[in-house]
Amino acid sequence: MMKRALILLFACFTSIVASGSTPDDEVARWEARAARVTIIRDNWGIPHIYAPTDADAIFGLMYAQAEDDFPRIERNFLVSLGRLAEAEGERALWQDLRMRLFIDYDELKALYAQSPDWLKKLMDAWADGLNYYLHTHPEVKPLVLTRFEPWMALSFSEGSIGGDISKVNLRHLRTFYENPRLPNKAAAAGEGAAPSVAYADGLAFLDPELDPPGSNGIALAPRNTKNGNALLLINPHTSFYFRHEAHVVSEEGLNAYGALTWGQFFIYQGFNESAGWMHTTSMVDNIDEFVETVFERDGALFYRYGQEERPVRTRAVTIRYRTKNGTLAERTFTTYRTHHGPIVRYAEDGRWVAVAMMEEPMRALMQSYGRTKAKNLAEFVEVMRSHTNSSNNTIFADREGNIAFFHSNFNPRRDDRFDYTRPVDGSDPATDWKGLHTVEESPNVINPSTGFVVNTNNWPYSAAGAASPRQEDYPRYMDSGIENPRGINALRLLEGKTDFTLESLRDLAYSTYLPAFEKLVPALVADWEALPASDRRKAQLAEQVQTLRDWDLRWDTASVATALAIFWGTALRRQILDDAREAKLDAFEYAATRATPAQRLDALVSATNRLQQDFGTWKTPWGQINRFQRLSGDIDLKFDDNAPSIAVGFTAGMFGSLAVSSAAPRNGTKKWYGTSGNSFVAVVEFGPRVRAIALTAGGLSNDPKSPHFLDQAHLFPTGALRPVYFYRDEVEAAAERKYRPGER
Repeated sequence: MMKRALILLFACFTSIVASGSTPDDEVARWEARAARVTIIRDNWGIPHIYAPTDADAIFGLMYAQAEDDFPRIERNFLVSLGRLAEAEGERALWQDLRMRLFIDYDELKALYAQSPDWLKKLMDAWADGLNYYLHTHPEVKPLVLTRFEPWMALSFSEGSIGGDISKVNLRHLRTFYENPRLPNKAAAAGEGAAPSVAYADGLAFLDPELDPPGSNGIALAPRNTKNGNALLLINPHTSFYFRHEAHVVSEEGLNAYGALTWGQFFIYQGFNESAGWMHTTSMVDNIDEFVETVFERDGALFYRYGQEERPVRTRAVTIRYRTKNGTLAERTFTTYRTHHGPIVRYAEDGRWVAVAMMEEPMRALMQSYGRTKAKNLAEFVEVMRSHTNSSNNTIFADREGNIAFFHSNFNPRRDDRFDYTRPVDGSDPATDWKGLHTVEESPNVINPSTGFVVNTNNWPYSAAGAASPRQEDYPRYMDSGIENPRGINALRLLEGKTDFTLESLRDLAYSTYLPAFEKLVPALVADWEALPASDRRKAQLAEQVQTLRDWDLRWDTASVATALAIFWGTALRRQILDDAREAKLDAFEYAATRATPAQRLDALVSATNRLQQDFGTWKTPWGQINRFQRLSGDIDLKFDDNAPSIAVGFTAGMFGSLAVSSAAPRNGTKKWYGTSGNSFVAVVEFGPRVRAIALTAGGLSNDPKSPHFLDQAHLFPTGALRPVYFYRDEVEAAAERKYRPGER
């Protein structure tokens, strides 16, 4: 009887542990932390966190983040940990496998153990803040992650929207790992010549219908501003609601404001009291594919490397996924890796392809956090010497009057004889990476004579107008970008202007001009005029061509020409995008100068028909089509033509609009709804007292019942940015609520 009672007691105890009960000492630690933290929500719902130490401030920051949108925090870490399929089912299995090729939980745990004490404390506080939120909000039911461990922070240490890993093509990855096959079982090193290298690039490209991801960053030196203070524009074009806005302050010198990617504990794009930073997705060429010559001998796999035969590293990776009936199943894959990186696909000739990219999670996290505390240019450059900001350029400004454009600071040194925009032969040691270029060796711009730096995801060779780096001074692999219409637009607005204010820089960021159509409309007019009278398109397109001929090339919600041009440009881009990429030209430069008259004219016919079919007439004003709508806090949003929405004038960035709403019909709608673009906008002036204005798309909270779910929506299309409260007296004056974590 006693034995049976003990068994029942043990079963009860293990059930409690398994169900997620929290030890009393852990709760006591959380509560002690919470008692040291103050959260002040201002009248826009923005949390301002105050604490004695950086770690306590991070604890409060994560608690406040979870209050605003825990589902996005969880989803980001399901993605970064390669566990998304546990929530979303088998369709996410290949995305999880891709992530797990690059991360290993045991390695992340070891890196956590090796981390400097200051970083460990931050990761501990990060996990504590999220776990305390779940402890005090039992009504919140995570899909998968019921507990966060400190080491998990290392899986998501760089705040880009896609990051480097997203460039690995999932379709090719699945083809390989569904049934891996050897390209050559008989040949060992030196036994016969390797097959010729003939293969296509396997990195992922976007759907040609979609607007390329992008961002705008501008910094102005004091000589170009009315008040003699440096100015900074922060304008990431991410998915709407992708980032949290917050202000985090400690007595250890942390005082940073800006946008954080959900689930991360560092301000990704923002400013402190004396310096600011803005990241733009770089066109740097720093992810390379290596074609490996793999062979089997005595049941083991090897690959050629010069005269060597090196063993292929293998690792079993088990991916769990949710089945249709809600239970968890799993699949185990044997993954393969050479010294270049993991195998991700087949080449056209059947050989295996490895991909090389930055894999430094601890150093990346140190750099991401370290820049938030850099007070000036010299300190910021020292942080950059970690060389782990791989996928981004950086625009910088500080109170001392310094401005800078920094090219991506993970730039592998390579042999410029090889074309690294395509896969190279991994068996040739000459193709290997040979260390990294220093900060000084990159095409950066610091304090240029023009008094400005700018980046719109274009190449670095126009970053400061006439004072830009020269392309011929750098290896061709240094950057694979081109000039783009947003870059052309920004440069024209910046060059020669020396009286910028906070407000006029904001106005520049909402310029209505669309330079993509400068050459394109005259080319179309000439095409139409050259048509013989007998061509049916002469009469069919006469009014449309005249509408575009009379257009001032500026977007406007009341403009019929804007709508016609966007539909025409979209149809034309779809036809010529592959050819433009091959020619290394912007799509609309190619469309104006190399597309055929038939392509331009037929695209206008297509645009006319689409407008007629969807809206009853091609003479539909742009604002009736292009809308902003937020109906729920769901991650996967639904849209409804019959529900309230707001007219938006600005367009996709590919047309040259600096303000961006990447819109399209969604889930069967006729109207176009934006889902990415001006997700966060801030303009900062670094005077004796920092001043800033900002906007977060929609509102900060994901709860439709919150007053801060949609309170910024009316600001979204207007550019009427709201004030930022940075100093404690400002925050207190605008306070809506003041509390400690755990208080309800």
